[in-house]
Amino acid sequence: MLTRKQLDLLNYINKHLNKDGIPPSFDEMKEALDLRSKSGIHRLITALEERGFIRRLAHRARAIEIVKLPDSLETNNKVTKLSRVSTKNPASDEDVNPRTLSESVHTSELPVMGRIAAGVPIEAISQISHNVAVPGHMLRNGGQHYALEVKGDSMIEEGINDGDIVVIKETKTAVNGDIVVALVKDSEATLKRFFYRGDAIALEAANPAYETRILPSGDVKVQGRLVGLIRSY
Repeated sequence: MLTRKQLDLLNYINKHLNKDGIPPSFDEMKEALDLRSKSGIHRLITALEERGFIRRLAHRARAIEIVKLPDSLETNNKVTKLSRVSTKNPASDEDVNPRTLSESVHTSELPVMGRIAAGVPIEAISQISHNVAVPGHMLRNGGQHYALEVKGDSMIEEGINDGDIVVIKETKTAVNGDIVVALVKDSEATLKRFFYRGDAIALEAANPAYETRILPSGDVKVQGRLVGLIRSY
């Protein structure tokens, strides 16, 4: 049984995951549900977990699985078991009955092009190491895609951990806030958040242990944008 706020949060997480391949951040959920604090998000997440709709993953930053949806949400949404996440505040009295979802999802094979640094940049990668099955919803907007294995912990607060596989859509452009594969000085490849800073570009980590790198725009080439994440246990 879910309250309206719990249902709204579950629906928002699921839509965000299906759209971007990554669950929303705490701030995004707080804004979407019009709550004043993140503590409300935590209470909602705890309530959803206790009712069996989600599963939080131990020792993973903001990581969560959606394990089932109510009938009212299942009609219009697909669920994937890939991810990272956040929460909100209960209140309301509309209840719904859940039904466990089938987890069969159309998949496509993508080449894993090697390892990408989420920390100290490593040498640029270009050789295929193996293929990986990727849920079709991550590729539904078209274009060329490839996958990379993450090395390092600089993006852990975005739920991107060492050993994860990230799905990248090939592009040479980015907007502020995108998580991108950036090629630095034609020799180093790294996964970071991208921001314009006047004539320079900032590559921002999601780990306070790492400083933001400010580079001349000519030293940074965008190689792709993050659209999904795959984790094995």
